[in-house]
Amino acid sequence: MASYNKVMLLGNCTRDPEVKYTPKGTAVTDLGLAVNRVYTADNGEKREETTFVDVTMWGRQAEVAGEYLKKGRPVFIEGRLQLDTWDDKQTGQKRSKLRVVCENFQLLGSRDGGGEGGGGSRSSGGSRPPKSAPASGDSEPADDDIPF
Repeated sequence: MASYNKVMLLGNCTRDPEVKYTPKGTAVTDLGLAVNRVYTADNGEKREETTFVDVTMWGRQAEVAGEYLKKGRPVFIEGRLQLDTWDDKQTGQKRSKLRVVCENFQLLGSRDGGGEGGGGSRSSGGSRPPKSAPASGDSEPADDDIPF
């Protein structure tokens, strides 16, 4: 039987990401994401609900997120769902939490703006951070010249 696990979310960061490293040196960061939904209730009243989602990023994406994402900044996340389960140390009960493991992301809005503006510059988290435009007369720098 075929299966498919894909999640796409557009929301705002709820906190500044903190990059940590595994003992083998792999970067990892956990990101909080707030996703808003506006809808009209049966009585015609407009309502808004917010869903908070935990997102885990690994490797270069975690490093880029740590450098460019800040609290309030809009971001588009593509990833997959993962269910974490564990035993609570205090009660001994089984616990579980659904999270998104990021496979790709795009920065939205302006570089220095928080949640302002919905669609300025964009960057794929899977590749390099955004480059500034070359000065007039200069050619685009070669990939070997980029320090990251």
